[in-house]
Amino acid sequence: MKRYLQKIGRSLMLPVAVLPAAAILMGIGYWIDPAGWGAGSPLAAFLIKAGSSIISNMSILFAVGVALGMSKGKDGSAALSGLVAYLVVTTLLSPESVAMLQGIDANEVNPAFENIKNQFVGILSGLVAAHMFNRFSKVELPDAFAFFSGKRLVPIVTAVVMLFVSLILFFVWPLIYSWLVAFGEGISELGAAGAGLYGFFNRLLIPTGLHHALNSVFWFDVIGLNDIGNFWAGTGIKGKTGMYQAGFFPVMMFGLPAAALAMYHSAKSTKKKQVASLMLAAGFASFFTGVTEPLEFAFMFVAPALFVVHALLTGISLMIAATFHWTAGFGFSAGFIDFILSSRLPLANEPYMLLLQGLAFAVFYYFLFRFLIVKFNLMTPGREDDQDELEGREEGAQTGDSPMDGTDKESKFLKMASAIYEGLGGDANVISVEYCVTRLRVEVEDMEAVDQSKIKSAGIAGINVVGPQSIQVIAGTQVQFIAEEIDKIRRR
Repeated sequence: MKRYLQKIGRSLMLPVAVLPAAAILMGIGYWIDPAGWGAGSPLAAFLIKAGSSIISNMSILFAVGVALGMSKGKDGSAALSGLVAYLVVTTLLSPESVAMLQGIDANEVNPAFENIKNQFVGILSGLVAAHMFNRFSKVELPDAFAFFSGKRLVPIVTAVVMLFVSLILFFVWPLIYSWLVAFGEGISELGAAGAGLYGFFNRLLIPTGLHHALNSVFWFDVIGLNDIGNFWAGTGIKGKTGMYQAGFFPVMMFGLPAAALAMYHSAKSTKKKQVASLMLAAGFASFFTGVTEPLEFAFMFVAPALFVVHALLTGISLMIAATFHWTAGFGFSAGFIDFILSSRLPLANEPYMLLLQGLAFAVFYYFLFRFLIVKFNLMTPGREDDQDELEGREEGAQTGDSPMDGTDKESKFLKMASAIYEGLGGDANVISVEYCVTRLRVEVEDMEAVDQSKIKSAGIAGINVVGPQSIQVIAGTQVQFIAEEIDKIRRR
């Protein structure tokens, strides 16, 4: 299960990489026109719409990215199937469709279906599509239907499967959503402790998109709290109104950027440059705009325990701010822009104390994250499961490959790939083949069917059996080309 979650996390890196730029565009646009959200400035409207075209469709990016990353061979038809899966479920469960299915007015549809286009549904769609691709991409249909064989069959099967998934969500999603709203109503009466519980579950529910259920209770006018509306309108109680917003500022402006620094310092030296680019952009987006998804999705699946710690710290931050009646608010998110704008409002109460709290949280986040990552060897970005990378480079160098060009090089890799694949047991035994910097990472049905001597005859540096169904072939720095030839063999 841990390995499966880590694979999901790696699959999300492609769509996550584009989010910081989108968040910054929206943040600058909101800075230019904080009241009108672009209505008062063409430049602001241009920037906000450009950024929101990505941020608002994050779930679609996740559906495509997960389908691509979780499929064998990282095939484009899997990505297309992920989009198909997402479109089926979100169209069937849109408020308009649900209203027709239930024979009621659209205004009477359960609010849960207004939030069906969320990250959880995107990831679920991607997982279903990837599984369908891995299962049906090589199926051959009778001659009369041969056109729909193989990869063309995958989107069709995916669409059918998503009909059943939609049926399940039709009944389950409103129940969970309604329960969370009721839960939010209950903890809203607990004062500072309730604010802490809200902060904890707000972050914990981010992967599912169900945090919107809690947000509706505390931020909007579901039960009369309307924390955001009252704060900006100046119609609440000074030191109390804004208590469900203020505690997010220390986390988003200081805590998460510090966590990003900890993840950068904990990355392997060979991957620090790559990790630095992601963490710098995501950390800046979190501080400047308060958009945290680029950072959170970078580690929530590869190190779920660390994400729970982050949720706990968020809850503690909200409880502290609420206890001491330090308040500030946001219209976009709890970043630097909204902090500056809201600190001048009448209901802002000692907002500068949130900055001091934030500095303390930055120190706490940094040292706690770095300790946990190193102590428990958590697979945060830059620490993926290729711990023997340097050793693999040395072993790869021992193969003594001489430079070659064109056909000779392709022929050599094809011969090596053929021998390795045959030694692994071929189509009947090989489940999946991936590669890192120097190694093929292979999952097989039966380790007894693997002929190690045959594999070694290909001239590889070594073999490492790491589990009952997992084996690594140390191929050296040319591993990519061998993997590509194996992929071609598997597609025949």
